[in-house]
Amino acid sequence: MASDTLIESDLDISQLVDRPWTTIVWDDPVNLMSYVTFVFVKLFGFSQEKAHALMMQVHTEGRAAVSTGSREEMERDVQRLHERGLWATLQRDDKI
Repeated sequence: MASDTLIESDLDISQLVDRPWTTIVWDDPVNLMSYVTFVFVKLFGFSQEKAHALMMQVHTEGRAAVSTGSREEMERDVQRLHERGLWATLQRDDKI
C-alpha cells in the first residue's frame, strides 16, 4: 500500500515559507524609457544609474526584477507600479 504521507526529510517547510516574492516589470509599447527610469527612482529610491540599468533590462530583455520581499510588500509594489501605468506582476522567487 502506497503512502501519501510526506516524511520530514521530503519537505523542508522553511524553504517554502522563507522564499521571497519578486516584483517583475514588463516591457510595454506605451511608456517612454525616461518615464520608466523616473518611476523607478521615485518609487524605489534607486540611483539614476541603477534605475536606468533596470529600465534598459526591461527594454532589451522584456522584463526586470525590481524588488524582492514578502508577498504583501510585493503586492503593494505591483499596485504602485500599476497606478503609474507600468505593467508589473509578482512571482515567487525561484532561487531556493
